[in-house]
Amino acid sequence: MVIFWSAPARQDLFAIHQYIAQDSKHYTARVVQDITDKVEVLFELPRLGKIVTEIGEEQVREISLYSYRILYELQEDTLYIHGIFHKRRQFKPENIQRR
Repeated sequence: MVIFWSAPARQDLFAIHQYIAQDSKHYTARVVQDITDKVEVLFELPRLGKIVTEIGEEQVREISLYSYRILYELQEDTLYIHGIFHKRRQFKPENIQRR
């Protein structure tokens, strides 16, 4: 299994880092590490997440951590991280760039 972070997902992680860093450098490092650790669990359990209801496809899933939805897609031996979205943000399928 290979995990590939899309450019938008990396930008989302950076934006989360920048936003939280305004208040706490310590908490920023913890949240970013927790997000990456949660994604690493998908190496062993790629179907851990639930199907993204807005998309409704078996291979497009999400895992939750804190106030974030981490959206990913399974394609053969590759897991694509599409984005990290705050749960209060209205998500639309066109918000992610799929391969």
